This record gives sequence, C-alpha cells and structure tokens, in this order.
Amino acid sequence: MKRTYGEKVDWLILAIAISNVIIHLLVYDNLEYHRDELLYFSLGLHPDFGYATVPPLIGWLASLMKTFFGYSLFAVKLFPSLLGGAIVLLSVRLAKELGGSGYAQVITGIGVIIMPVSLRAFHLFQPVPLDMFFWTLLIYYFVRYINTNENKYLMFFGAVSGLALLNKYLVALLLLSMIIGLIATNNKRIFKKADLYKGAGIGLLIFLPNIFWQLAKGLPVINHMNALSANQLANVNRFDFLTDQLLMSFVSSILLVLGFIHLIRSKKYRLFAITSIVVLVVLLMLRGKSYYSIGLFPLLVAAGSVALEKMVKMKLARIAIPGILLLLTLPILPFGIPIYGQKELVDYYKDLENDYGLLLGRTFEDGTVHSLPQDYADQLGWEELTVITKRAYDLIPDKNKGIIYCENYGQAGAIAVIGKKYDLPEPLCFQESFVYWLPEKFNPDIEYFIYINDELGDDIDELFKNVEIIGSVSNEHAREYGTTVYLCSYPNSSFNAFWKNIIENLTDDQMF
Repeated sequence: MKRTYGEKVDWLILAIAISNVIIHLLVYDNLEYHRDELLYFSLGLHPDFGYATVPPLIGWLASLMKTFFGYSLFAVKLFPSLLGGAIVLLSVRLAKELGGSGYAQVITGIGVIIMPVSLRAFHLFQPVPLDMFFWTLLIYYFVRYINTNENKYLMFFGAVSGLALLNKYLVALLLLSMIIGLIATNNKRIFKKADLYKGAGIGLLIFLPNIFWQLAKGLPVINHMNALSANQLANVNRFDFLTDQLLMSFVSSILLVLGFIHLIRSKKYRLFAITSIVVLVVLLMLRGKSYYSIGLFPLLVAAGSVALEKMVKMKLARIAIPGILLLLTLPILPFGIPIYGQKELVDYYKDLENDYGLLLGRTFEDGTVHSLPQDYADQLGWEELTVITKRAYDLIPDKNKGIIYCENYGQAGAIAVIGKKYDLPEPLCFQESFVYWLPEKFNPDIEYFIYINDELGDDIDELFKNVEIIGSVSNEHAREYGTTVYLCSYPNSSFNAFWKNIIENLTDDQMF
C-alpha cells in the first residue's frame, strides 16, 4: 500500500527520533559515570520529597532506573537517551502547531539533535535534559491553547508546571517570563480564565510536598543558591553567556535567530519572543550559567524551521539544507558527546589548540583550563578510585568497626554506586544530601577509617596512630586526579567524641 506524503513524513521523523536514541547509546561507555550522575543515583538510594540542591524528581527516577536496570553505566545512560528521542518528537509537534508542514518538521528534528548542548544534555542523567523537555512541553501546551482555545490545555499546563518544579526550580523563570509576555502582548484576558487557576492549583498540589520538605529542612535551596552564586556564578562572564548561546547551538543557531525573528513578527506567537527576551535578560543580570537558557532552544528551532520552510521554495535547496546542517556538525561532534574514548578526545582538543589556538570548552567553572572539558574530566577516574577503596576496605579485619569517608559528593557517589559491585558500604560525606544520612554515633566505636581526599587533614592525622596511603587516582585527565585513599587505624581517642564535635560544627559551606 502506497504511503501518503504525511505518512512518509511521520515515518521519517520517527526515524530521526530513534536515531537520536541510538547515537547516545552507541557512545554511552566511551567514558565513565559523570560526577553528577553518581550523585543522582545516590539520591535514588534514599527517595525523599527533596534534596539539598535539587527537587526530588531526579532521585525518584534514579530509584526507578536502578530497580529495573541496576547500577550499571547503561542503567544511568538509558533514560536520558530515551528522553533524547522524546524531545525530537515533541519539538516536531511544536513546529507543526506553529504552522510548519512536513519540511519544517524534519528540519526541526534535525536541528534539535545536532546542537552540541542538546547532544551533551541527553548524554547525561541530570535534571538538565528533563528541564529542556518540560520547558518545551509547557510551551507546546500553551501554543495548543492559543490555537484551539480549549481550556483543558491550561489544566495540562498547570499540571506539567508542578512536575517541572519537582525537577528544577529554574522553570519558575519560564513561568514568570510567560506572564510578562502575556501582559506585554495584551493577552490579559487569559487571567480571567477559571481553568488557568485550576491548572495552577493542580500544579501547586503536585509541587506542595517539596515545599513542605523545604520548610521542614530550613529552606536549603537558599543556602544552595548563595553557595552557587559565590562559588560558580561569580565566574560567569556576561559577554561569554551571550556568545555561548550561539556556540551551544552551533549550526542550529541560524534556526534560533530565524525563530526569534519569526516569533517577534507574529502577532499570534509574539509572547514567546518576549518570553525569550525576559529569560535571557534575567539570566544576564543574575549571571546565570549559559545552559540555563536551553529550554528555549527547541521552541526557537521549531519557529526557525517554520520560517525557513516559508523562505526556501527550491526543491534542490530544500534537499541540500539538511545535508549541509549534518556535514557542518560532524567536525564538532566531540563538543556534544564523547564519540571517542579518552585518548582520542584529549588528542582532538590538543589539535584544536595547536592548529587553531582554540581552548573551546576546556575552561572549568573555576576559570582554570584543562586538557578536557569539565563534563568529560568529570567522567574519568571513578572506577579506579572505587577499586583502590575496595583494597583499603579489604584490609579492615572487623568491618563493623570501619567506615568510609569522602570529601566531596562525586567521591561519595562513586563509592555508593560503583561500590555496589564491590560490596562496599555507603560512604559518609558532608556534601550535598549525604549530610542528611549521617549517623549521630557509631556502635561499636570506629577503629578503622577510610579517608578519601586530595590530602590528609590535620585533624585526621592527629586522631589516628596509623595512617597508610593505599593509592591515588592516576589519570591526569580526570578531575579527581591525585585524589588519595588513606586507611587510618587505632584512634588515639574516641572516634564518637570526635564525630560528635564535627557534626555539631558542620556549616553550610561544607554542605555545598
């Protein structure tokens, strides 16, 4: 049976979406777990209505994934890969709602996939790809409401808002910006719709458990934002933020610009152009990280594809454009996903520096330059660290009198997650949500203390008679390069007394 044009387009879009899943699964084990992935899977060991630095949804998803697939690297990478297929299908639906026919829909699918930031986002198990998906879904439902005037989409919008807030509080910026966009485009009549407030009520009910959790814990989100502002956002350069919007999208930046122009010229959808402006202005003012804006990218790519469809009528040009987009993307694929292993990636970035003087992507959050981008350096060294810790743990004669302590959440995540296959106990750590799981005392008292840090603390050196270096992370390209595992034994005084003093003097700076 001969397929219609529409059916052919649908099958092609499905193939594009599936290809995005396959692309990510093909490279899932070229590096190791990411530092943050180890944290989020650790959260999955303790499902709750909130965590120190993130809302609860990512922990719930981690718990679900490890229940069905275990703690393997494949289990960590599977969900974001599948979400990568979903974002293509959703973006294409958005393009269709914005008035795009088959060609615009295909360009949208390709444009969303090839953005380096999109490739990176759906390579990692983090709130970021979910945030991108939720922003796009919210915009899609609002466009549906504009097109159909059916109030049920306001209800859907409210419910998804609640879910999105359970993933990342950043979505509140989108909601605020859309309100400003509605007011600025004289769409105030929507605020008289009862279903808008019903939807808001549904969203609030969904989000309410996390509000109660935050209040019960003393609003840790405030401490987190203060620490983030002082330690990371202070290093954000506003000019770099703007240029990064183009670098993160690379070839698709053409679609972003076309999309913004298309939206600003459209009376029907102008509110989304104003929404985009407000989001960018607020992020600029607050020195937000460059990737905080990527939830807007599928919208702008979809709108840009609609504009491109109207501009380009020649069949040959229409055929050539997708090929050109793909060909221009191939050389910069390593900026998005690790299509190579560690050695080849190091060589790739070294060649860029030697041949073109480019240090693109290699500047860490603290402003220092390294051999690999931070996201890649954060995916190295964890297996080695866990194996060294296993060696130290095996030297403890009485496991009931031994514990593992990690200085940062990445180390703790590695021991908690990778350590499962080595039968290691959950570690102790004063960072992130690990602080909520600390015991008040130990019974029996501790005599063997595995200490993981880049150097031995003076207090630990003074507390124990014997301190032995078991090993250090030897991979110079890993962010944890030099992190050392110490086995400390025979305390000079009660470890419980020492521990009680540490707990009582724990500060927010140590947590974040």
